[in-house]
Amino acid sequence: MKKYDFIIIGSGIIGLTIALAVKTRKPQSDVLILDKEPGEAYHASGRNSGVLHAGFYYTADSLKARFTVEGNKAMKAYVKARGLKINACGKLVVAQNEHELGQLHELLQRGQRNGSNVRLIDEGEVFDLDPNVKTYSKALYSPDTASIDPQEVCASIKNDLLKLGVEFSYNTKYLSRKDNVLETTQGDFEAGKVINAAGLYADQVARDFGFGLKYTMIPFKGLYLKYTKNKTDVAMNIYPVPNLKNPFLGVHYTKTVGGDIKIGPTAIPAFWRENYNGKSGFSSQEMSEVLFFESKLYLTNAFNFRSLAHEELRKYNKNYFISLALGLVKYVDPKGFTDWSKPGIRAQLLDKQSLKLVQDFVVEGDGKSIHILNAVSPAFTCSLPFSQYVVDQYVLV
Repeated sequence: MKKYDFIIIGSGIIGLTIALAVKTRKPQSDVLILDKEPGEAYHASGRNSGVLHAGFYYTADSLKARFTVEGNKAMKAYVKARGLKINACGKLVVAQNEHELGQLHELLQRGQRNGSNVRLIDEGEVFDLDPNVKTYSKALYSPDTASIDPQEVCASIKNDLLKLGVEFSYNTKYLSRKDNVLETTQGDFEAGKVINAAGLYADQVARDFGFGLKYTMIPFKGLYLKYTKNKTDVAMNIYPVPNLKNPFLGVHYTKTVGGDIKIGPTAIPAFWRENYNGKSGFSSQEMSEVLFFESKLYLTNAFNFRSLAHEELRKYNKNYFISLALGLVKYVDPKGFTDWSKPGIRAQLLDKQSLKLVQDFVVEGDGKSIHILNAVSPAFTCSLPFSQYVVDQYVLV
């Protein structure tokens, strides 16, 4: 059995960029990436909106705040260097009343503390950027928000890693471990250090190593609805003022890297981890565990989960879903929203004791294993500097 210096579980954006950071710091190291799927970015990394965020939602003491602004710049530089697609269309966060106007000021202050390039603009400037946008008095303008193709980026990084000598073993599902020998569906692999970037299953892998014991994963299904009438009715990303107590940003307009328009996402509580469509990925054990905690959240109404669940389930009604987006613009044709996008699942960590959703990235580990437990949005934006941080602070120590 070949022993690798580092084995990474998961070939999403975090697994890929951690491998890149390891090879940058230790070029001679032997690195293997395992994934249960046939290729890279099969789950959240290949199903997200593609938006590069600008870093104004997050409190200044968070890892998200630390890495979003830097990650936005780093990912743009990577995309430019590789000749990949990007749509630098910018973003507006709009208010609907006096209270939300106050929330815009809070977002502005967060952005300024985080070093984000954001400013409040009046309705005249909003009109100049996108005459179809509707706001109350002012809007928050983020010129650095952009859109990329996440699958294209992940494929490019994988290609870079292959050139650096990183090995990949796909269709290789992690089963268990004996010390640092990983038992998988393709046999055993031995590692000097294991790096767990398993996304939806990161908490399960971590528990095998004695970490992440206070957490469990609660999956939320994200759906987008595509506007197929044209690409011109909306010129940029348009977001509502979010509820800052929760990690969800509300139904908004996204301009894709190809200029398409879509609204979403939902944050519908899912019943198992890969609950994309019908019974795909069904696991009775997962459903029992997820429903146990979702029932506790519902009964206790932790973080207002009961009304959140009711509201999100209503979004399965297409007309209702569309109505939530209509207030952000002066006009779109409701009949122009025709196609649902490929669903994604947000791997959202829950603190089992406090029954609160974990808002920031979580990393735990020791000299033998490192576990990235809550790599949720904006993890794609943060991935390059965040992975360098993980490697410097946890992996190469």
